[in-house]
Order: sequence, then C-alpha cells, then structure tokens
Amino acid sequence: MKHVQLITDGACIGNPGPGGWAFILRYRDLKREAFGSEPHTTNNRMELTAAIEGLKRLKEDCAVEIVTDSQYVKNGITQWIKGWKKNGWKTASKQPVVNKDLWIQLDELIARHETTWKWTKGHASHEDNNRCDELATRAARDQISSERRLGTGR
Repeated sequence: MKHVQLITDGACIGNPGPGGWAFILRYRDLKREAFGSEPHTTNNRMELTAAIEGLKRLKEDCAVEIVTDSQYVKNGITQWIKGWKKNGWKTASKQPVVNKDLWIQLDELIARHETTWKWTKGHASHEDNNRCDELATRAARDQISSERRLGTGR
C-alpha cells in the first residue's frame, strides 16, 4: 500500500464570502498541488473541500497522512462524526449537522484508505501548510482554480 501525505487548507474572504481551497499531495519525491474556489461559502466548507478534493485525486487505496490546520475538520472526522451518524446527523444539542453534505463525502472517501489525521498550527512553520494557505487565499481572492488554469475544465 502506498503511503502518501495530503496537506490541506481552506480560506474565505469574509465568512461567508468568496472562498478557496488548496491541497498538496506528496508521494515519495513527487508533489502535486491543486486549488479551487467558490463565490459564496464559509471557511469551514473550504477546509472540508480541500481534504475532499485531495482524496478524490488518489487513484488507489493508500495509507494517507492528512495534515490540516483545522481543528474543525480533524475533530469532526475523527471524533464527532460517530455521534452525528448515530444521532441521525444531529449534534449533541439535537441540531442538524452543519456541512452534512461535505462530511458525508469526506466519510465516504476516507473509508477506502487507511487515514491518520495530524493537526498543524496555521500560519506557522509548516512549509506545505503555508503554501496551501497561499494557494487557497489566492483562489478565494481571484476566484480561480488550477483545473481551469490548466485547461482541464471544471
């Protein structure tokens, strides 16, 4: 099984507002970057989207270390989601889970991989996290995506 590292970040100008997401996938000495945007969204949606988009790029089952600066994403997928699913997608306070659509996608994507989640402090010393922040912020500001820029549609 291949061991890959997925570094993710999301950004939002205003919250809600124009948003961007970015990821870096690393496998051995290979590195792939991608980013995208949405015109009206939230920071949490962009953080989730970054992880989802990165996992979508994996062509086979992998052991994936996912590095995020979002406690929301890390805690949501490793702790809270079990209770949400058990409670019919309701929080402990019986409210509907925010971003349920993205949580379901993320849950389905990680089911085929062996995942470990690592939190890193944002805007600090993690070079790849800083690069993802730069890409996500630019995507949010300019409303661009790497797919469109590379001419592969989307």
